[in-house]
Amino acid sequence: MKNYSFVFELLSPYKRKVGLNIFFNFLSSLLSVFTFASIVPFLNILFKEVQTITPRPAEFDMSSDYFLKLINHKIEFFIVHEGKQQALLAICAFIIIVFFLKNICAYLGQYQMAYLRNAVVRDLRQKIHSRILKLPLLYFNDERKGNVLTKATSDVTEIEFSIMGSLQMFFRDPITFFIYLITLLIMSWELTIFVLVLLPISGFIISRMGKKLKNAAGRGQHKLGEVLSLFDETLGGLRVIKSFNAEDNIHKKFETESNSFFELMVKLFRRQYLASPLSEMMGSISIAVVLYFGGALIINGDSSFDGAFFVTFLIIFSQLIPPAKSFSEGFFKLKKGLASTERINQLYEEKSEPLHKGKNQVKTEFTGKIELRNASFQYKNGPEALKNINLSIEKGKSVALVGQSGSGKSTLVSILPLFLTPKQGQIFIDGVDILDINLKSLRSLFGIVSQEAVLFNDSVAYNVRLGRPEATEAEVIDALKIANAWEFVEKLENGIHQNIGENGNNLSGGQKQRLSIARAVLSNAPILLLDEATSALDTESEKLVQSALENLMKDRTSVVIAHRLSTVSTTDKIVVMQDGEIIEEGSHLSLLSAKGKYYNLCSLQGIEM
Repeated sequence: MKNYSFVFELLSPYKRKVGLNIFFNFLSSLLSVFTFASIVPFLNILFKEVQTITPRPAEFDMSSDYFLKLINHKIEFFIVHEGKQQALLAICAFIIIVFFLKNICAYLGQYQMAYLRNAVVRDLRQKIHSRILKLPLLYFNDERKGNVLTKATSDVTEIEFSIMGSLQMFFRDPITFFIYLITLLIMSWELTIFVLVLLPISGFIISRMGKKLKNAAGRGQHKLGEVLSLFDETLGGLRVIKSFNAEDNIHKKFETESNSFFELMVKLFRRQYLASPLSEMMGSISIAVVLYFGGALIINGDSSFDGAFFVTFLIIFSQLIPPAKSFSEGFFKLKKGLASTERINQLYEEKSEPLHKGKNQVKTEFTGKIELRNASFQYKNGPEALKNINLSIEKGKSVALVGQSGSGKSTLVSILPLFLTPKQGQIFIDGVDILDINLKSLRSLFGIVSQEAVLFNDSVAYNVRLGRPEATEAEVIDALKIANAWEFVEKLENGIHQNIGENGNNLSGGQKQRLSIARAVLSNAPILLLDEATSALDTESEKLVQSALENLMKDRTSVVIAHRLSTVSTTDKIVVMQDGEIIEEGSHLSLLSAKGKYYNLCSLQGIEM
């Protein structure tokens, strides 16, 4: 029921549209009954010779006998006074008018559905995107990227076609079915109830098959996520795959997953396609039962049944089959789509990144120092990445973190803006625990330049303005100049409005990094976190980027991660890390004179002592 409520929750903002859809579907079904009910007088005109007018029934009675006598009275009155041909013409005109009105109402119902269907899918996509942005980074460490993409693409598409496409099951078919059913009960409740005994049997069969279909659909969507993950890994690692001649190995792995997905989907669609023949078979059995027992009543001379009445009953009864068939097919689609809602619900069941954990203070400036007191952190199912870190970073000072890979440098930088939350210990900024600071306010204090420049498929200006979309063009250009990026941006065909391609692939590595620095310059954050910003660059690009970093670091507090120790010798403090612990800290010269771990690292890199 939880998944059904998810669907209705998506529809709740559009109650008026839903109401209009139901209203027009009701009118369409009601007019359809009038159309088929006109068959009785039509047949009477053709096959009966009217001699006398049937008396009008004296008292109202909710029975087929009452309505038949009333209809016969009206028609026979018209035939006697106007003639058979005129009566036939009137009934044909009536049928045309009713059919016209019926189809107008049906279209108006679908007109509302067109808006509903697309609005719900739009809202769902936007909610998923918003939800992804609110999840903590740790969630994406454990979740495969392809699985997340599948939820945002294939699962949403599945909901669009399976659930939204089946909304008529909720808003049209039941209305049509029950209007026809009530009409049949009025005509002959004994025969109608006798036939309806078959419905629970078919309902049970369809329900059992629907459950299996839902489970198969869930497995299929999960497997599709794995296939998309392999696609993503292939695209991201093409250079490595080709350099190691691993094309065959990678493709073999992909084929295995793809074939597994293929087998699941074949089973799924075979079950889904069974819905139509199953419901049609049940419908044909029902019609056969009606034919036999209704025919027997006429043969035995039942006064309430004549040939015209029975043909009309059969025609109206046959109209129960399309909505019942559509209902069963829609039920199968719905079950298949609900597997996608369960997967999307998994995103909502994950805990959001809290905007604050304490007093929710807003902090707009940094005036004193950052303090880490016994800060520790451990990744899920991994060793302790940080162990009782105690560190003080004064305002305006630059601090370098050095050490071997896996020593905890990046983790330490990640806990400062709470990308990762310390498992133990505390971190203070100007004496305020960062857990008491509003998360957006806290992160606005930090400007981050990472090892790999993360840029978006948009213009230079968009990427530089990312943290300050309201910045003017003049401010963007000033930031580019400080980052030594203006020299190449002004030569672009459209200047700052030039699109730089996916992840900035139209630019060189050094140019991308300088745009990242310009973004940090424009954000004007008082604390800088620089994670090996020059490690992947050639010598010439490194010089330009290093110069840009020096411009950026002026009058700011900086925490710098570096493997090339030559780039950090001028920092105010160097912190040496090993196995998640701080083992040394001090200036470049004091650490060299101590001849400890830092001294050994400098020796390995050939730095002059």
